[in-house]
Amino acid sequence: MRKLLLCYILVGLVFLAWQVPSASASSSADQLIIINKSNNQLAFYENNKHVKTFSVATGRSASMTPEGTFKVVNKITNRPYYTGNIPGGDPRNPLGNRWIGLNANGTWGTTYAIHGNNNPSSIGTYASAGCIRMHNEEVKWLYDKVKVNTPVVIVSSSSSFNTIAKANGYNLDGKNVSVPVNSSTPTLQRGSRGAAVTDLQRQLTQKGYDTKGVDGIFGPLTESAVKKFQKDNKITSNGVVGSQTWNALKNAKATAPSNSTAPKKTTSTTAPATSQATVRQGSRGSAVTNLQTKLRQQGYSISVDGVFGPQTRSAVISFQRKKGLTQDGIVGPKTWGALN
Repeated sequence: MRKLLLCYILVGLVFLAWQVPSASASSSADQLIIINKSNNQLAFYENNKHVKTFSVATGRSASMTPEGTFKVVNKITNRPYYTGNIPGGDPRNPLGNRWIGLNANGTWGTTYAIHGNNNPSSIGTYASAGCIRMHNEEVKWLYDKVKVNTPVVIVSSSSSFNTIAKANGYNLDGKNVSVPVNSSTPTLQRGSRGAAVTDLQRQLTQKGYDTKGVDGIFGPLTESAVKKFQKDNKITSNGVVGSQTWNALKNAKATAPSNSTAPKKTTSTTAPATSQATVRQGSRGSAVTNLQTKLRQQGYSISVDGVFGPQTRSAVISFQRKKGLTQDGIVGPKTWGALN
């Protein structure tokens, strides 16, 4: 009986050794993965070159997929979905057929990962609980290439992949320095977020199409403004901002559209939309940066990073309490007015 037990233990150890390559056997100084949440793309670098770019899905809210520099700590084929009691390899498994575990937020490859999916239509959107989803065939390719200990940089940025790589100490060979994240004007749609959305909202507002705030989040109000702009400019009115819509925005004059249903430009003396957008925890963009700057001027020691997190919310509530305002952590007209 004891011999049989020892055999089982040895088999288990051999299995684990096969599933999780050792760091010494998988040196990864020549590799880098960058994930940009602004347009949900993943870039893979190897031997100082940009190799491939993939479309991915990230967290349903901005905070779900953590940002920072992490590393690959394990690789698992057909990982079971324990929460739903679905075995590995089952077509219903939302983790797909490959799991590339990351040590994000103090975890060790069991919580956050780059993995496959059971819903291909979710790729390119904000749909996950925090992991990075890929198409199953594409994650297989990456799984076979990537080594344990490979650095993984997760950001929300309008910069090119090469710019992000250089900023994180990755040396490029100089022959591939113009590879963009997608393009200087990435395709945006409802659910997109980040600096590119902030730029879109600012341009639409300047052209007379009010997005009801500049917060870097492509929601229903931004979609409605986009559709109105597209209709007025004889572009397919689908709410998706591609190269044709970007070009039309670039060439449009900063005046209100003739269509009576479109928002009209006013000569109000109030602060511009970027400072008057209603923002709250989870918001990000120039309006949040402006808010954080004003709070620092009021003596609150917070970071100015354009991300409305718990620290910013705490400062807002403290300021609202001091000014006798409703202490809800939401920055609307009254709080902006007190800050101004």
